[in-house]
Amino acid sequence: MITKVEGFIISEVSYGESSKVINVFTKEFGIIGIMCKGAKSMKSRLRALTLRFTYGFFYIYYKEGKLSILKDVDVIKPLAHITSDITLLSYLNYLTELTVQVYKESKSDEIFPLFLSVVFKMEEGLDPLVLTNILEIKYLPFLGVGLNLDACVYCGNQTNIVTIDADAGGYLCNRCLKDEKVVLLKTVKMIRMYYWVEISSIHELHIHKEVKEEINDFLNRYYERYTGLYLKSKDFLKKIQSL
Repeated sequence: MITKVEGFIISEVSYGESSKVINVFTKEFGIIGIMCKGAKSMKSRLRALTLRFTYGFFYIYYKEGKLSILKDVDVIKPLAHITSDITLLSYLNYLTELTVQVYKESKSDEIFPLFLSVVFKMEEGLDPLVLTNILEIKYLPFLGVGLNLDACVYCGNQTNIVTIDADAGGYLCNRCLKDEKVVLLKTVKMIRMYYWVEISSIHELHIHKEVKEEINDFLNRYYERYTGLYLKSKDFLKKIQSL
């Protein structure tokens, strides 16, 4: 019996001379492996439909806990804008690797739509750095290291918040501030907005460069300190960002 699943190809591996296995993050079953017989052949219509970062409906003979068998693919949304730009591809590569790790940690059904919503907005041309940081913030609770964005991490004071610090783990008020770097007040406010915003409702992003850089720097240091994740794609993305 053929099963239709909605999914996003996160990786592909050659299998023999003409076939390959794709790993697909699916809405229905999480991450599954699918055997694509003959998909490497130049004559196979599946060749172009089973490339990494393909998002579509996959028609498979589903086998729980084993390799499923691919029958056909209907592409839902081509990512032509992203896949034609090396910088955007670097962002997508990182976000895909991060998403796999977050899903493996939490197995939450919320991960799939969150990830796709950011990919779609990136394809529409919205700022990839801001979108990446929004998703990074939203992923933190699934990794068990969510931010407290309601009060000072030391005293619980909800007023006079003056900065956010990765080593401290969140907001600091003026009474608890020691020698930590003081960020822009707009940065303090925008981090909270990043957490609460509904990604699908975003239609434009106009955020000051210094605010974006402060938020990105905070999240880089917070992830390094609290998540235990080391992703090669993140290192490559940092090199791209520095060019």
